Amino acid sequence: MPSCRHAPRAGSSCLEARHEEPPISTDPIARQLLDAVRPELGYRERAGKHTKFGEWYADNVAKDSDFKAAPWCDMFVSWAADQAGVQGHVGEFALTTRHAEWFKEHHAWSGKPEPGAVVFFDWSGSKKIRDIDHVGIVEKVVGGKVHTIEGNVDGVWLKRKVRDTSKIVGYGLPRKVKVAPKAPVTIQPVAAVNASVQGAAASTGGNTTAPQGKSLDVVWSPGDAVLPAGLLFAVVSTAVTGLRSKAAAATSGGRHRKR
Repeated sequence: MPSCRHAPRAGSSCLEARHEEPPISTDPIARQLLDAVRPELGYRERAGKHTKFGEWYADNVAKDSDFKAAPWCDMFVSWAADQAGVQGHVGEFALTTRHAEWFKEHHAWSGKPEPGAVVFFDWSGSKKIRDIDHVGIVEKVVGGKVHTIEGNVDGVWLKRKVRDTSKIVGYGLPRKVKVAPKAPVTIQPVAAVNASVQGAAASTGGNTTAPQGKSLDVVWSPGDAVLPAGLLFAVVSTAVTGLRSKAAAATSGGRHRKR
Protein backbone atom coordinates (compact mmCIF):
# COMPACT_ATOMS: atom_id res chain seq x y z
CA MET A 1 0.00 0.00 0.00
CA PRO A 2 1.46 3.40 -0.92
CA SER A 3 2.02 5.69 2.00
CA CYS A 4 3.35 9.02 3.07
CA ARG A 5 3.99 8.94 6.79
CA HIS A 6 2.04 11.57 8.60
CA ALA A 7 1.81 13.49 11.86
CA PRO A 8 1.52 11.50 15.12
CA ARG A 9 -1.98 11.50 16.61
CA ALA A 10 -0.83 12.22 20.12
CA GLY A 11 2.14 13.94 21.70
CA SER A 12 2.73 16.24 18.77
CA SER A 13 4.46 19.51 19.52
CA CYS A 14 2.39 21.37 16.97
CA LEU A 15 -0.44 23.66 18.05
CA GLU A 16 -3.72 24.47 16.43
CA ALA A 17 -3.47 27.81 14.65
CA ARG A 18 -5.88 30.55 15.58
CA HIS A 19 -7.70 31.81 12.55
CA GLU A 20 -6.20 35.02 11.23
CA GLU A 21 -6.54 36.56 7.81
CA PRO A 22 -3.23 35.73 6.11
CA PRO A 23 -1.25 38.34 4.21
CA ILE A 24 -1.74 38.38 0.43
CA SER A 25 1.20 36.83 -1.39
CA THR A 26 2.72 38.74 -4.28
CA ASP A 27 3.41 35.46 -6.10
CA PRO A 28 0.47 34.50 -8.39
CA ILE A 29 1.27 30.77 -8.17
CA ALA A 30 1.19 30.92 -4.36
CA ARG A 31 -2.11 32.84 -4.41
CA GLN A 32 -3.73 30.33 -6.74
CA LEU A 33 -2.56 27.37 -4.67
CA LEU A 34 -3.71 28.85 -1.36
CA ASP A 35 -7.04 29.91 -2.86
CA ALA A 36 -7.59 26.27 -3.82
CA VAL A 37 -6.80 24.80 -0.38
CA ARG A 38 -8.54 27.23 1.99
CA PRO A 39 -12.10 26.16 1.06
CA GLU A 40 -11.15 22.58 2.00
CA LEU A 41 -10.38 23.42 5.65
CA GLY A 42 -12.39 21.15 7.92
CA TYR A 43 -12.53 18.27 5.43
CA ARG A 44 -12.49 14.89 7.17
CA GLU A 45 -11.41 11.47 5.94
CA ARG A 46 -14.33 9.12 5.25
CA ALA A 47 -14.82 5.56 6.44
CA GLY A 48 -12.22 3.13 5.16
CA LYS A 49 -9.65 5.95 4.91
CA HIS A 50 -11.18 7.12 1.65
CA THR A 51 -10.89 10.76 0.58
CA LYS A 52 -11.79 12.65 -2.56
CA PHE A 53 -8.10 13.49 -2.92
CA GLY A 54 -7.07 9.84 -2.96
CA GLU A 55 -9.86 9.00 -5.38
CA TRP A 56 -8.80 11.82 -7.70
CA TYR A 57 -5.17 10.69 -7.61
CA ALA A 58 -6.04 7.04 -8.17
CA ASP A 59 -8.27 7.83 -11.15
CA ASN A 60 -6.29 10.62 -12.81
CA VAL A 61 -2.61 10.16 -11.96
CA ALA A 62 -1.68 6.70 -10.67
CA LYS A 63 -4.44 4.71 -12.43
CA ASP A 64 -4.32 2.42 -9.37
CA SER A 65 -7.26 1.92 -7.00
CA ASP A 66 -4.93 1.24 -4.03
CA PHE A 67 -4.34 4.97 -3.76
CA LYS A 68 -8.00 5.64 -2.91
CA ALA A 69 -7.42 4.58 0.71
CA ALA A 70 -3.75 5.54 1.02
CA PRO A 71 -2.38 8.23 3.38
CA TRP A 72 -3.33 11.39 1.55
CA CYS A 73 -1.20 14.32 2.71
CA ASP A 74 0.71 14.59 -0.57
CA MET A 75 -2.22 13.60 -2.76
CA PHE A 76 -4.07 16.58 -1.26
CA VAL A 77 -1.22 18.90 -2.33
CA SER A 78 -1.31 17.39 -5.84
CA TRP A 79 -5.09 17.76 -6.04
CA ALA A 80 -4.87 21.41 -4.97
CA ALA A 81 -2.23 22.13 -7.61
CA ASP A 82 -4.49 20.61 -10.26
CA GLN A 83 -7.48 22.64 -9.08
CA ALA A 84 -5.38 25.81 -9.16
CA GLY A 85 -3.98 25.03 -12.60
CA VAL A 86 -0.38 25.09 -11.33
CA GLN A 87 0.40 21.35 -11.38
CA GLY A 88 3.40 21.95 -13.61
CA HIS A 89 4.94 24.07 -10.83
CA VAL A 90 3.95 21.79 -7.93
CA GLY A 91 4.06 18.28 -9.37
CA GLU A 92 1.67 15.35 -8.86
CA PHE A 93 2.94 12.95 -6.20
CA ALA A 94 1.75 10.60 -3.47
CA LEU A 95 5.22 9.89 -2.05
CA THR A 96 6.68 12.71 0.02
CA THR A 97 10.34 11.76 -0.43
CA ARG A 98 10.05 11.62 -4.23
CA HIS A 99 8.18 14.94 -4.23
CA ALA A 100 11.00 16.66 -2.32
CA GLU A 101 13.60 15.17 -4.68
CA TRP A 102 11.60 16.51 -7.64
CA PHE A 103 11.84 20.07 -6.28
CA LYS A 104 15.60 19.64 -5.83
CA GLU A 105 15.91 18.37 -9.40
CA HIS A 106 14.11 21.53 -10.58
CA HIS A 107 16.42 23.80 -8.53
CA ALA A 108 13.42 24.87 -6.46
CA TRP A 109 14.47 23.61 -3.01
CA SER A 110 14.95 26.05 -0.12
CA GLY A 111 15.60 26.20 3.60
CA LYS A 112 13.50 29.35 3.93
CA PRO A 113 9.69 29.33 4.18
CA GLU A 114 7.35 31.55 2.21
CA PRO A 115 3.59 31.57 1.49
CA GLY A 116 2.67 28.95 -1.07
CA ALA A 117 5.78 26.82 -0.46
CA VAL A 118 5.35 23.06 -0.14
CA VAL A 119 6.78 22.16 3.28
CA PHE A 120 8.27 18.75 4.09
CA PHE A 121 8.57 17.30 7.61
CA ASP A 122 10.63 14.65 9.35
CA TRP A 123 9.37 14.00 12.88
CA SER A 124 12.77 12.64 13.98
CA GLY A 125 14.40 15.96 13.05
CA SER A 126 17.05 14.36 10.82
CA LYS A 127 16.76 17.03 8.07
CA LYS A 128 17.26 14.33 5.43
CA ILE A 129 14.97 13.98 2.42
CA ARG A 130 15.01 10.18 2.68
CA ASP A 131 13.40 10.45 6.16
CA ILE A 132 10.55 12.80 5.22
CA ASP A 133 7.25 11.77 6.84
CA HIS A 134 4.71 14.40 5.89
CA VAL A 135 3.96 17.39 3.68
CA GLY A 136 1.77 20.51 3.70
CA ILE A 137 1.51 24.01 2.26
CA VAL A 138 2.85 27.14 3.96
CA GLU A 139 0.19 29.80 4.48
CA LYS A 140 2.27 32.36 6.35
CA VAL A 141 5.25 32.79 8.67
CA VAL A 142 4.75 34.68 11.93
CA GLY A 143 7.24 35.09 14.77
CA GLY A 144 9.47 32.25 13.65
CA LYS A 145 6.54 29.84 13.41
CA VAL A 146 5.39 28.33 10.15
CA HIS A 147 1.62 28.40 9.69
CA THR A 148 0.45 25.67 7.34
CA ILE A 149 -2.55 23.99 5.75
CA GLU A 150 -2.19 20.20 5.78
CA GLY A 151 -4.17 17.08 5.00
CA ASN A 152 -4.17 13.81 6.97
CA VAL A 153 -3.30 15.44 10.30
CA ASP A 154 -4.57 14.42 13.75
CA GLY A 155 -5.62 11.17 12.14
CA VAL A 156 -8.27 12.26 9.67
CA TRP A 157 -8.43 16.02 9.24
CA LEU A 158 -7.49 18.76 6.79
CA LYS A 159 -6.71 21.81 8.91
CA ARG A 160 -4.41 24.67 9.81
CA LYS A 161 -1.37 23.90 11.97
CA VAL A 162 1.46 25.88 13.52
CA ARG A 163 4.78 24.09 13.13
CA ASP A 164 8.18 24.33 14.77
CA THR A 165 10.99 24.60 12.25
CA SER A 166 13.04 21.92 14.04
CA LYS A 167 10.91 19.23 12.35
CA ILE A 168 11.04 20.79 8.86
CA VAL A 169 13.43 19.30 6.31
CA GLY A 170 12.91 21.99 3.68
CA TYR A 171 10.60 23.73 1.26
CA GLY A 172 9.72 23.26 -2.38
CA LEU A 173 9.13 26.58 -4.10
CA PRO A 174 6.61 26.28 -6.97
CA ARG A 175 7.46 29.75 -8.27
CA LYS A 176 11.00 28.57 -9.07
CA VAL A 177 9.99 25.51 -11.09
CA LYS A 178 10.44 26.27 -14.78
CA VAL A 179 7.61 24.87 -16.89
CA ALA A 180 8.38 24.41 -20.58
CA PRO A 181 5.85 26.18 -22.84
CA LYS A 182 3.70 23.97 -25.05
CA ALA A 183 4.45 23.99 -28.77
CA PRO A 184 1.68 25.79 -30.70
CA VAL A 185 -0.58 23.70 -32.93
CA THR A 186 -2.39 25.49 -35.75
CA ILE A 187 -5.57 24.07 -37.27
CA GLN A 188 -6.54 25.70 -40.58
CA PRO A 189 -10.05 25.72 -42.09
CA VAL A 190 -10.86 23.20 -44.82
CA ALA A 191 -11.31 25.94 -47.44
CA ALA A 192 -7.85 27.36 -46.75
CA VAL A 193 -6.24 23.93 -46.99
CA ASN A 194 -7.98 23.10 -50.28
CA ALA A 195 -6.95 26.45 -51.75
CA SER A 196 -3.35 25.86 -50.68
CA VAL A 197 -3.30 22.36 -52.16
CA GLN A 198 -4.86 23.49 -55.43
CA GLY A 199 -2.40 26.36 -55.70
CA ALA A 200 0.53 24.01 -55.22
CA ALA A 201 -0.81 21.68 -57.89
CA ALA A 202 -1.26 24.50 -60.40
CA SER A 203 2.25 25.86 -59.86
CA THR A 204 4.01 22.48 -60.11
CA GLY A 205 1.78 20.68 -62.55
CA GLY A 206 1.66 17.79 -60.11
CA ASN A 207 -1.31 15.96 -58.66
CA THR A 208 -1.65 16.88 -54.96
CA THR A 209 -5.37 16.27 -54.55
CA ALA A 210 -6.76 13.92 -51.92
CA PRO A 211 -7.38 10.25 -52.87
CA GLN A 212 -10.64 9.49 -54.69
CA GLY A 213 -11.47 13.18 -54.97
CA LYS A 214 -11.93 13.66 -51.20
CA SER A 215 -10.90 17.02 -49.80
CA LEU A 216 -8.34 17.27 -47.03
CA ASP A 217 -9.92 18.33 -43.74
CA VAL A 218 -7.14 19.94 -41.67
CA VAL A 219 -3.47 20.83 -41.74
CA TRP A 220 -1.25 20.47 -38.69
CA SER A 221 1.63 22.88 -38.19
CA PRO A 222 4.58 22.89 -37.27
CA GLY A 223 6.13 20.72 -39.94
CA ASP A 224 3.73 21.73 -42.74
CA ALA A 225 2.26 18.22 -42.44
CA VAL A 226 -1.11 17.93 -44.18
CA LEU A 227 -3.29 15.36 -42.43
CA PRO A 228 -6.95 14.26 -42.71
CA ALA A 229 -9.01 15.00 -39.59
CA GLY A 230 -9.32 11.33 -38.56
CA LEU A 231 -5.60 10.72 -38.86
CA LEU A 232 -4.78 13.91 -36.96
CA PHE A 233 -7.08 12.83 -34.12
CA ALA A 234 -5.39 9.41 -33.96
CA VAL A 235 -1.89 10.92 -33.87
CA VAL A 236 -2.74 13.45 -31.16
CA SER A 237 -4.68 10.91 -29.07
CA THR A 238 -1.81 8.43 -29.18
CA ALA A 239 0.70 11.07 -28.16
CA VAL A 240 -1.43 12.32 -25.24
CA THR A 241 -2.09 8.78 -23.98
CA GLY A 242 1.62 7.98 -24.06
CA LEU A 243 2.56 11.14 -22.17
CA ARG A 244 -0.04 10.54 -19.46
CA SER A 245 1.13 6.95 -18.99
CA LYS A 246 4.73 8.11 -18.58
CA ALA A 247 3.67 10.87 -16.16
CA ALA A 248 1.70 8.45 -14.00
CA ALA A 249 4.65 6.07 -13.77
CA ALA A 250 7.10 8.86 -12.97
CA THR A 251 5.03 10.63 -10.32
CA SER A 252 3.36 7.80 -8.45
CA GLY A 253 6.63 7.37 -6.58
CA GLY A 254 6.28 3.65 -5.91
CA ARG A 255 5.63 2.29 -2.44
CA HIS A 256 6.84 4.06 0.69
CA ARG A 257 8.23 2.02 3.55
CA LYS A 258 6.02 1.74 6.63
CA ARG A 259 7.20 3.29 9.83
